[in-house]
Amino acid sequence: MTTTPSPQLLPDRQEPPRRSKPLWRNRDYNILWISRSLTEVGFNASTMAFPLLVLAVTGSPGTAGLVQGVNAAAQLAAGLPAGTLVDRWNRKAVMLACEAVRTVALVWLVWMIWTDAVAVWHMAAVAAVLGVCSALFDPAEEASLPHVVPPDQLATAVSMNHARNSIGNLIGTSLSGALFGVKRVLPFVADALTHVVSFCMLLFVRLPKPARPEEGAPPANFRRETLEGLKWVWGHRLIRVTALCAIAVNFLFQVLYLVIIVVAQQGGVPAAQIGVMAAMFGAGGLLGALVAPRLYARCGPRLSVVLTFWVMAALAPVTLATGNGIVMGLVLAGIAFLAPTANTAISTYQLLTTPDRLRGRLSGVIGLVAGVSAALGPMIGGLLMEIAGARWAILLSTLGIAVLAVTVTLNPTLRSFATPDATQPTEDAPGPR
Repeated sequence: MTTTPSPQLLPDRQEPPRRSKPLWRNRDYNILWISRSLTEVGFNASTMAFPLLVLAVTGSPGTAGLVQGVNAAAQLAAGLPAGTLVDRWNRKAVMLACEAVRTVALVWLVWMIWTDAVAVWHMAAVAAVLGVCSALFDPAEEASLPHVVPPDQLATAVSMNHARNSIGNLIGTSLSGALFGVKRVLPFVADALTHVVSFCMLLFVRLPKPARPEEGAPPANFRRETLEGLKWVWGHRLIRVTALCAIAVNFLFQVLYLVIIVVAQQGGVPAAQIGVMAAMFGAGGLLGALVAPRLYARCGPRLSVVLTFWVMAALAPVTLATGNGIVMGLVLAGIAFLAPTANTAISTYQLLTTPDRLRGRLSGVIGLVAGVSAALGPMIGGLLMEIAGARWAILLSTLGIAVLAVTVTLNPTLRSFATPDATQPTEDAPGPR
């Protein structure tokens, strides 16, 4: 005789896991993405216009470079403390304040240009303000990303942010010359308008408010909090190693880009083809960012990083065997293609592993060292060409990349490099040392 089990003994029905809605339907992420895309266009338009404006006012290339350097120096100087402040303050309020300050600074510069009263110190002051605002805005936005995007879509969101930056660069630099040719003030007007629109859009982004300090917690101490961020980055072995990989990739990009362009120029490649080479480099990065989510899903984090180094080592010497600008451009595009996948793997791991209260400081530390490496790249590339010549500079760069590729391939820490389990809560304690 068969008996029917009583209802209370029946196993509970398990509901199928809910699937995240597509990223293109994520309201808050789309607001962030579109607003930042607009400001990237404006930023690149004014960045290209700054040296043109300085040259028009002073006729001095050295002064033009100085004003550009003020922006980079301000961003680097503010990078580390900015990360600490972002972890203290309301991140949405930080982004809104940055957009408001940028708008005021640019409107003031526009007025100075319009009234023919603009001087070098006006431009340097605005460049410094924009640099400090970037140092605050960037970690605030990056630290906010895990709050608006589900963990399983974070890699896609990171790669789409890389694509956004490439699109802004391509459109902004293209518009800059045309706008400046019509009226000197127009690139800066465009930049100011993008920040006004961004400010209005960011008002509608939903982000959590910062947690209140626990009872009995020690009082806030800026120096201690900054050191805590540094210790986290250095104390977590895999974060430290992946950060060094990202810095190495971006540094070598800067070296190779400059050296290959000079090799093309010295080899008699026409200026028009050199311009096409630069465009192909940007297009390669943009295409790589668009396909990065699929490559990352197929290759996994470790292989994404290892492949980037080996492809760079394989492609760089090809430029020595050709004097054709289009072929060189294809090499640059190939070098740029895999970088977004490697950066996606590294950034996704870092954001998922780092506690929310430390994400601003993580971004500040990474941004600082990445900025230094980006500044040193062209400098080292130029020194290599001065000492050994452009062709030897490519060979030496390739040798250095190959050594790094072998090191990355054999590194025992990177063997455990995998996407962390996003369902598990992030611990505040440092990872394996």
